[in-house]
Amino acid sequence: MIKNIVTAIAGKNLAKTTSGIGGPMGTALGLASMTVLRRASVPTMIAIAAGGYAWKKYSERQSEMAPTQPTAAPTAPTVRPTAI
Repeated sequence: MIKNIVTAIAGKNLAKTTSGIGGPMGTALGLASMTVLRRASVPTMIAIAAGGYAWKKYSERQSEMAPTQPTAAPTAPTVRPTAI
């Protein structure tokens, strides 16, 4: 019973930080994840945790490498007169 409550709360908190998932949907996902993890073997759980950690590091690295907005105003292009 306590597992159900803990996973429901975890799913609800996940729903707050994830766009497109509401509170009740997060609770349902938390309860479903408990069922999946209960049936999964130990190596599978380790692989899931390692994959989550790798995804987190990948997304952090991508956000660090994202181009930033220039601080200086762009200069106007120079126009050369053409000879006729």
